Amino acid sequence: MVRGVSWSAEGPSLSLTTDDGDAQLPLVPGQWLKFEVLRGDGVPARHCLGFALVNVSGQPHHVPCPTGQPAERGFQCGACFGKDEMRYMHDFHRSGIAPPGLKTYLAQRHWLYIATFADGTTKVGTASEPSKWRRLAEQGALVARYVALARDGSVVRHLEDSVSTNLPPTQFVRGAAKFAALLHPRPPLHLEQTNKAMASVVRDYVGGLALEGFHTVDEQWERSVFSDAVAGPSRRAAYPQPLDSGAHGIRLDSMLGLTALVGVDDVDGEFLLDLGALKGRKIRFGEYKSTLPALQESLF
Repeated sequence: MVRGVSWSAEGPSLSLTTDDGDAQLPLVPGQWLKFEVLRGDGVPARHCLGFALVNVSGQPHHVPCPTGQPAERGFQCGACFGKDEMRYMHDFHRSGIAPPGLKTYLAQRHWLYIATFADGTTKVGTASEPSKWRRLAEQGALVARYVALARDGSVVRHLEDSVSTNLPPTQFVRGAAKFAALLHPRPPLHLEQTNKAMASVVRDYVGGLALEGFHTVDEQWERSVFSDAVAGPSRRAAYPQPLDSGAHGIRLDSMLGLTALVGVDDVDGEFLLDLGALKGRKIRFGEYKSTLPALQESLF
């Protein structure tokens, strides 16, 4: 079962739950991914991904769904949603309610960032100290800057709420919008200037807030070189086969967030593919091949 795409300093990986437990499949340039998405009688479209617990030292760990249920809300069944300790973090800065381990996690330093995506849309977000770089990589940002460093997760969420309430940046950008924008990304200089200008506005704004426990910073996030080909314009089209079923054989050329720029046998051109669409689905690896529409040249 695919749990999603995760990033580290070494690059992206496909997070899996196998018969032997959780595993990571590194994703590298030129790699072929050949798999079949399992569908049929008794196989739900999406499976529950389980839940997260946070130990006393503040380290989250994944627990698979104990009963293998279909997903009911998002990517969880009702029982796993109720057990997930990370869900308290979204309202902790207002309620103060969280399990002890999560309180430890939230007590560490957190960063406030401004991220810009391929169409120029800009959002404000937060990242804990351990996920400072990874959070932006998984978000699929093309350009980003850190604008404040807070003593804990509660302070940084108050900053985030204030920025999104009083300034243009939003707290949420839909994955579908990020993907669509990458079909025709704006010029790199435009995105850089957009991000730099908004980061300056946000930095000046939070610097004037009557809130203790943080200071402003001016630090640029460095995107992975594996993402460069996705970020720039090229002859590309959306991968025409949905990832909710069927057989697929794709060559990874570049990745940005959850989006891959891929090649397919016997096709002159590249496709954008949202690997996030595999989240919660069961796949089988093997010698599979993508079967594309007969008139695929019209896609480009």
